[in-house]
Order: sequence, then C-alpha cells, then structure tokens
Amino acid sequence: MAEESPRDVLSRLISGYQPSQAIYVAAKLEIADLVKDGPRSVDDLAAATGAHAASLYRLLRALAGMGIFAEDDERRFSLTPPAELLCRDHPESQYAFAVMMGEEHYHVWGDLFFTVETGQTAFDRIYGMPIFEFLSENPEKGRIFDAAMTGIHGRETQPLLDAYDFPDAAVIADVGGGNGSVLIALLKHYPRARGVLFDLPPVIERSRRNIAAEGMEDRCELAEGSFFDSVPPGADVYLLRHIIHDWDDEKSSLILRNVRRAIQPESRALVLETILPPGNESSPVKFLDLTMMLIPGGKERTEEEYRQLLDCADLHLTRIVPTAGSISVIEAKPK
Repeated sequence: MAEESPRDVLSRLISGYQPSQAIYVAAKLEIADLVKDGPRSVDDLAAATGAHAASLYRLLRALAGMGIFAEDDERRFSLTPPAELLCRDHPESQYAFAVMMGEEHYHVWGDLFFTVETGQTAFDRIYGMPIFEFLSENPEKGRIFDAAMTGIHGRETQPLLDAYDFPDAAVIADVGGGNGSVLIALLKHYPRARGVLFDLPPVIERSRRNIAAEGMEDRCELAEGSFFDSVPPGADVYLLRHIIHDWDDEKSSLILRNVRRAIQPESRALVLETILPPGNESSPVKFLDLTMMLIPGGKERTEEEYRQLLDCADLHLTRIVPTAGSISVIEAKPK
C-alpha cells in the first residue's frame, strides 16, 4: 500500500468527525441491539427505529465499509466485532461513549474557536451551565455520562490493581467516585478493605443501585458532599481518579487542600491521571487536554506540574507508579 501523502493525511484528519457522527447515529438508533440476534433488513430496522429506510441504508452501508456492521447480498445488516461493542449490554460497551461524543462533545468541539479565542469554557456558553451541574439537572444525561466513563476508563482498573498494592485492611475513600465501579473492584480485590464513596448527592443516588447490586452495602459507606468544601476524614487511602484533571489549578489546589486537612499522617493520597508527555511526542492525552479545556475547564498536566500542585497543598509526591493502562498512580503523603 502506498504511503499517504501529506495532503491525504491532512484531508483524512479534517474529515475525522464524519465517521464519529455516523457511529453516533447508529448507536442512538440502537442498531447493534436490533441485529445482535441475526441479520435484519433495512426495512425492518427502519420500522423498528422510526428512521427513513433509504437514509438508514446509506448510513449503514458507509459504516459497513469501515468494518462496523456487515451487509449481505439481501441488503441485510449484521454485527461485526467492532459493532458488537455498540450493544448496550456488552461488558465493554461503547454505546454510551458514542452517544455522549455525538451529542454534547460534538457540539462543544464545534465551539473550539471560541474557547481558544477567549479562554472561556465552551460547554458553559452552549449549555448555559457547567458540565456537572448540567448532568445533575438532566438525570438521563448523567446516566449516559456514568456509563461512558465506565466504557472509557473501566479498562484502567485491572492494570491499577496489577501495578499498585493497596493496604489489605484499608479504608479507601473514593473522592468523586461516580458510579462506584472502581471502588467496587477494589473491595472485591481486597476483601478486608472498607470503602467510602464520596460524591455529590445526585451522583450518590445514581450509584446506590450499583453498590446494592454488588452486595457491598455493609462494606461501603455512601457519603454526600462537595470536595470543594471538605472530604470525609479517617481514611487510609484517598483515591482521586480523573478528578484533578477536571479543574484549573486554583480549584484543583482547593480539592487537594481539603484532602490534606482530612488525611492522617500515615495515610496516602493517590491521584490517578494520565501524565502529559513533553515536546512533540504524539499522544491522545494532548487531545484529552483540549477536551478538558472545552468542557469542565480543566487541564492535563506534566509530572512537574502535578508535583507543584501537590506541593501547594502541603502534600509530598513520593512516587509515580505507571500502569499497563493509560493512567499512572501519583502517590502523595502529608509533609
């Protein structure tokens, strides 16, 4: 195969939103769920979804050309391995991620020029409120967000368990722990450990069902509050996974200072984040950094930037433990 010319590379990147939006529409129409038991005709799929049959065929034909769904000689469509991941009940489902990216994220990225020009957060301008307030006021969007985060970050959990040893009988406080999936995995892995899931009241309400479904009610306390005000005291480990990158330096420092006030001398804080590589190295983290700029107003950081941020909160960065996934464990202890 001939090497792409610079023009071809740029053209492909410029039109990169097109397959993303096509995948979003197929996910939104739940096509994967409709064909998971076998091939179905476009007419059947259009009747089931309320879509326009001819337009739906053209969409699925384009996706099949990318290996997402497959068309047979009778114009019926079936699953392929990538399309299976759009099924809502798949253990590694990307359904919620596709929907979230096709809706709020797509609209906000369309306002990138505004953010670069002004330094203001595009999400707030488009939706009239910050992202986490929006999710609290729109419960269905909140559920999609939780599922999308699990779909994106769920594969980080096992590499975390493989790379970092938690104290077996520790009390682990998951600060901003969302739907509880990480804390549940930790409690399963460490049967003598206990957990505190700490988040805003609407988030805790969404997570309550997950904790109960795993039979963790006796081992996991659900605590409501804002980490901008305080965090629960008395834990041995304070876990902040993909929390600090959501906020600018001022707000991140406030969160970490609240952890410092709660932490005991022998306890530790674990900041789980991707480390921004220096220079011209290609990395998806650099585009994740733009997402943080556009949506919550946060940022990805280098190792030195995390060190400085922790230092301002009177926490000492003791070590960074890479994992086989995308995150590193940034371990800090009280000074």
